Amino acid sequence: MDEKLVVVGRIAGLYGVKGWVKVTSYTKPRKNILDYRPWCLERAGVIEQVDPTAGREQGKGLIAQIAGIEDRDAAAGIIGADILVSRELFAQTGDDEYYWRDLVGLRVMTIDGVNLGVVDSLLETGANDVLVVMGERRRLIPVVLDDVIKRIDLAAATITVDWSPEF
Repeated sequence: MDEKLVVVGRIAGLYGVKGWVKVTSYTKPRKNILDYRPWCLERAGVIEQVDPTAGREQGKGLIAQIAGIEDRDAAAGIIGADILVSRELFAQTGDDEYYWRDLVGLRVMTIDGVNLGVVDSLLETGANDVLVVMGERRRLIPVVLDDVIKRIDLAAATITVDWSPEF
């Protein structure tokens, strides 16, 4: 996949008979996915640019209509496709603000130089986001800037933490 494209959702199902589709959004808030244009749909390694012409919240989910998809049969062909958008469409982050996507894959080191592993994913817990770090074992490290997270260096692909390797 092109590094400048970011997965922001998935085509989850059919809605009605006029080609509308149900959309699972990974954005926060979820309806933000409707503001990004154009979309690229990825199926079986093939990426195709499409234009969502309409979209809205429907119940607890989202629905969208895509140009050129006029009926249920055509819409069925894109079910399961990932929705990608250009990274350039994202707002710039402020100091000490990061997109989760940018943290996944970074090496996590303690302030004493002990390698804890690599960020595999993040969890939202309500109080603090949590880094899921995979190394010799799985570690959950809270994202508390200045207290636990001492430095995030995207250029060096590292996160320095004040965290005991035994914890």
